[in-house]
Amino acid sequence: MARHEPNPGRKWRALSLIAIAELLVMSLWFSVTASAPELATAWKLTPTETAWLTIAVQLGFVAGALLSAVLTLPDLLHPRYLIAGSAIVGAAATATIAGIVTTPTPAIALRFLTGMALAGVYPPGMKLLSGWFRTNRGFAIGVLVGALTVGSALPHLIRGLGGVGQPTVVLYGSAGLAVLGGLFVLLVEDGPYQSPTAPFDPDAVRRLLDDHASLLANGGYFGHMWELYAVWTWIPTYLLASFAATGSDVSSELTSVLAFCTIAIGGLGAMSAGVLADRLGRTAVTSASMLVSGLACISAGAVFGSSLLVVVPFLLVWGFAIVADSAQFSTSITELAEPSYVGTALTLQTAIGFLLTTVSIQLIPLVADLVGWRWAFASLAIGPTLGTAAMLRLRMLPDAEKLAGGKR
Repeated sequence: MARHEPNPGRKWRALSLIAIAELLVMSLWFSVTASAPELATAWKLTPTETAWLTIAVQLGFVAGALLSAVLTLPDLLHPRYLIAGSAIVGAAATATIAGIVTTPTPAIALRFLTGMALAGVYPPGMKLLSGWFRTNRGFAIGVLVGALTVGSALPHLIRGLGGVGQPTVVLYGSAGLAVLGGLFVLLVEDGPYQSPTAPFDPDAVRRLLDDHASLLANGGYFGHMWELYAVWTWIPTYLLASFAATGSDVSSELTSVLAFCTIAIGGLGAMSAGVLADRLGRTAVTSASMLVSGLACISAGAVFGSSLLVVVPFLLVWGFAIVADSAQFSTSITELAEPSYVGTALTLQTAIGFLLTTVSIQLIPLVADLVGWRWAFASLAIGPTLGTAAMLRLRMLPDAEKLAGGKR
C-alpha cells in the first residue's frame, strides 16, 4: 500500500465525512437518557431502573468492544462497513423502543444492544481516520472526538427544542440521524496510511497488554473515563437540584439546553487540545486537562445553588476540559501500539474504560443520597488524579518519544 502524503483536500474531506458520520450516529448514546424524565413517569421507573437505561448502554459497549477485541474484528473487517452496519443496528434498537416498548426490561435489553452496536462505531472510526493522518493526527482525532461529544449531546438539544413530554420525538430523531451517519461513512475512501486487514491472532491482546507504555496511556484514559460519563449522565439532575436549592424557576427545557451546552462544548475542547498536543506534547496536555476537570469535580460543591451567571460559565469550563484530553489517549495508542492491531488496541482501551463508567455512574446517586447533590461529584476527582499520575510516568519513558513526533 502506498505511503505517500495524501492530497490535503482528500484528507480533510475524509476527516469531515468521518466526523459528521460519527456525530450523527453517536446521538444514539443518550437518546433514552435525555428522555428519561418522561419514560420514568410513563413506565413508573425507580431511580435504579432509570439509571440502568444509561448503564445498559455502557455495559453493551463494553461487551461489544471486548468481543471485537478478542476476535480482532476492527482489524479483520473494513472499518467503514463495520461502522455503517453497526449504526443501522443501533438505530433499529432505538426505534423499537420508541415504537413498541412500554416496560423497562425490554428497553434495557435494547439499550444493551445499542451499546454493543456503538462499539462498532467509535473505535473503528478512529482507525479509519488514522489511515489519513500521520502528522496532525492528534488534531484529527480531536476533531473526531469533538464530533462524538456533540453527537452524544444532541438528544438533550432535541428534547430542549420540542421534545419535552414527547420521548418518541427524541428517540426517532436520534435513530434517523444514526442511519444518515451510517450512509455518510460509506463515502470515505481508504487513506494512504490505512493498515491492511490482519489475520486473526489470539495472542494479539496479550501482546498489547504486555506493553508498558500503552498500559500507562490506558491508565490515563481510565482515570479520565471514571469522571466523564458520570458527569454527562447526572449533570441534568445536579442542575435541577441546584436550581431547586435557590428556589429558581428554571424550566426543563432550559435545563436540557444547559446539559447540551455542557457536553457539546467538549467538542471545542477536544479540537483545541488536539492542536496543542501535536505542538506541546500529549502527556503535558492530558495532564493539564485532567487537573482542571478534577478541580471542577470538587468545585461543583461550591458552585451549587449559585445563580445562572455563576453556574453557566462554570459548566462551560468544566465541559471544555472534561473531554479535551480524551482524543489524546486514543492518539497515543495509535502511536504506541503494534501497527497491525491498532484497531484492536483502541477497542480494548475503550472497552475497559467504559466498564469503569458503569461503576461511577451508579456511584454518584449513592453518594448523593449520603451527602446531597452539592458534593456528589467530588468523589470523581480520584479518576483525574490517578490518570495524571499515569501520564506523567509515561512522559519519563523512552517510548514516549513515539508520541507526537517526539513531543512527549
